[in-house]
Amino acid sequence: MSIKLHEFHGGMHTEDHKAESLAPGLQQATLPAQLTLPLKQHIGDSNKPLVTIGDRVLRGQVIADSSSLISAPIHASSSGVVSGISAQPIPHPSGQCDVCIVIDVDGKDESIESQSQSQSKKIEDLSASELIDKIHRAGIVGLGGAVFPAAAKISRGDNLGIKTLIINGAECEPYITCDDTLMQNYASEVVSGIGYLQRILKPENTLIGIEDNKPVAIKLMQAAVIESAVAKTEVITIPTIYPSGGEKQLIKILTGKEVPAGKLAFDIGLFCQNVGTCVAITQTLEQSQPLISRIVTISGDGIQQPGNWEVRLGTPISHLINLAGGYKRNQSESQHLVMGGPMMGFSLPSDHVPVVKATNNILVMLQETIPFTPGYHDECIRCGKCADVCPAQLLPQQMYWEARAKNYERSEEYHLFDCIECGCCAAVCPSQIPLVQYYRAAKSEVRASRQALFRSDRARLRFEFREQRLLLKKQQDEERRRIKREALQKKNPKNPDTKTEVDPVQAALERVKAKKQSQAAEPKNTTNLTPAQLEKIEEADARRRAAREQRE
Repeated sequence: MSIKLHEFHGGMHTEDHKAESLAPGLQQATLPAQLTLPLKQHIGDSNKPLVTIGDRVLRGQVIADSSSLISAPIHASSSGVVSGISAQPIPHPSGQCDVCIVIDVDGKDESIESQSQSQSKKIEDLSASELIDKIHRAGIVGLGGAVFPAAAKISRGDNLGIKTLIINGAECEPYITCDDTLMQNYASEVVSGIGYLQRILKPENTLIGIEDNKPVAIKLMQAAVIESAVAKTEVITIPTIYPSGGEKQLIKILTGKEVPAGKLAFDIGLFCQNVGTCVAITQTLEQSQPLISRIVTISGDGIQQPGNWEVRLGTPISHLINLAGGYKRNQSESQHLVMGGPMMGFSLPSDHVPVVKATNNILVMLQETIPFTPGYHDECIRCGKCADVCPAQLLPQQMYWEARAKNYERSEEYHLFDCIECGCCAAVCPSQIPLVQYYRAAKSEVRASRQALFRSDRARLRFEFREQRLLLKKQQDEERRRIKREALQKKNPKNPDTKTEVDPVQAALERVKAKKQSQAAEPKNTTNLTPAQLEKIEEADARRRAAREQRE
């Protein structure tokens, strides 16, 4: 199989700084004293806790889940006792807190036995839907950074039909080496995961894209593909240029196709998945192990011993930093922590936040080595460098002006949501404008306004439905009254002399009056009431009798 490589617009060459963290090899992180697991570690709806404070949980036990299709359950990373379910600091660009389940680790690391109904069936006998269900129950998400629930993505790809399966092993951002380390240590598991994806999606061919600055990983992956004999699968070496690891950019390099604006890779018959996700799928299907750990890189000029650790989810970053020898300086205030790489990562408020499914790298930088001054930048000089390096072929300068003016509708006209937030524009900006931060803020505002509009429309529909329901009830009540009137008319026919309907109330009053006249000679008043009072009582009785006759 010969593949002709293509080029995408823009991009830039960066200093990779990868050798420092690759040198020690993969290391296993020890268990911390406490695990903090946020209820939402994926794109989609948040989970609800299935445990309460004081419960003892086992490794692999589901502790939070959701009935939503776009979700991924959370599992206990180790055995211990739930000591809290409350708002805790989490790794997020907002720096805000979110609800987390806190587990006091008991050190036994006992695991729960799988109780799946399909456990008795062999993996070879499982259907595509059963495989997808097991992937969902394992809480697997895309480990390349997007953390989209893998089962939902695979299910949609299966429904639309996939021609080419693309496995992303590019890992283009500086400092990050977790995928490189994973391919060097779990090459056979990566290929096994590819085999399961092929069983579900049935693609015509499979391409594994790896940047040429990973020679060891390329060699091991090629050997694993040959040994496993997966059908129509080839390891493709691509040039090292940032951001070749972006989904649309990798698709362009390997196939020459471009995903249209506002569309997804599914729409043109392509499916992309990260190598880390493939390993997680293999461990789930072959070892019944849910996603409770991942490989995390710790690097930067502020850490003593850069490296890669296999870490349990929920582990405090401070624990991981201690395993890496600690900070180079005693005072942690002089360090700047970033989750992710220097291009697309975001700052962390402290090292007390936990490792989550999206944590691929912890970058520790000395404050004085950070090129940008927070909160300050020069004015845009309209040099156009940002447009030259934009891999999405956008106009970053125009999006910046519209976002700065909070003219979000105009920002969308410049395809704001096609921005992949790679940071190339900010990296080359001579005015040091944090362009990506403006774009993120604009996206957040647009999403918030869309959500508000959605809620408003839903409220309007509920109001209209209520009005229709009340109108229908009123019509039904009127119909019941009409039927009663017709029945009453049959019971009390029209007067043949006047041809008018007889009023039952008036008729009752006339009968009372006639009775009074007949008894006028012998009035009886045993209650000492005045004649006027007796007349009122008799009229009330007549009205009640008439009403009773109407009901009957």
